[in-house]
This record gives sequence, C-alpha cells and structure tokens, in this order.
Amino acid sequence: MFALTVNGTRQQVDVAPDTPLLWVLRDNLGITSVKYSCGIAECGMCTVLIDGTARRSCVVPIEEVDGSAITTIEGLPDDHPVKIAWIEKQVPQCGYCQPGIMLQTVDFLSRVPHPSETEINNAMDDVICRCGSHPRIRKAIRMAAKITASQGG
Repeated sequence: MFALTVNGTRQQVDVAPDTPLLWVLRDNLGITSVKYSCGIAECGMCTVLIDGTARRSCVVPIEEVDGSAITTIEGLPDDHPVKIAWIEKQVPQCGYCQPGIMLQTVDFLSRVPHPSETEINNAMDDVICRCGSHPRIRKAIRMAAKITASQGG
C-alpha cells in the first residue's frame, strides 16, 4: 500500500511497487488529464509536479513517490498565473499536451521568475506539441511571469 497526496487529497493505492505513477493517477485515481504518449519520458505529456518539481510520470515508479505531494493540472487554482495566461493567450489547439506543458511551466517559472526568450525556449525544448501552439505557449509563459511578478512573486 502506497500513500500520496494528490491535489491536496490524501490517497492510498494498492499496486505493485514498480507501477508507473502515470497509471496510478489514470487507472487507480481516475485523473485522466495526465496523458500517455511515449512511455519513455521524452514527450512531456505525462508531466506532473512531484513535491513541486516537474517530472515525467510515465517513468516514475510509485514506490519512489510514496508519501509525496503530486499536483496535476486540476490541482492548480483557477487564478494561477499560468492558467490565466493560457486562457488569455488562447494557447490550446487540440489540448492534449497542455496539462503537461503547463505544469512544466509552473516548475520553470518557480526557478526562473524573469526568463529570457532563450531560457523559455530551452525550458520548453523537450516538450512535444504536435498542433504547433509553441508561439502561443511562449507568449503565455511571458504573460504568466509578468502576472507573478506583479503579485510580488
């Protein structure tokens, strides 16, 4: 039995220790915003925050995160600067990759609150978005950084 806090709610799951967090979230807890795509941590669709750090959940065994706090896109408040910016800049096209990209952005901006264009490009370089929303993603990241800065963050 493994225990974790998902989006602020304590959860217990009885799965094999090597079960990827992705499948625990999707199959055991019904959180389908965490997407499966490559299964080898290359694309970023399955990104979640584990104790505040962006990680690819498809390669993280549940035993590694026992006791951890997991945040999916549902765990970000509606007034989070990243959510506000994504809506304002109309980022999603198909939307499949957006939860993972948004959570990677939250982690990135927590470490680099005033990013340059090069830093934004480097931070998002390993995330695959097939529908081509990268120009809007970059605009939304700049906006989220400005919102955070204006809030004193």
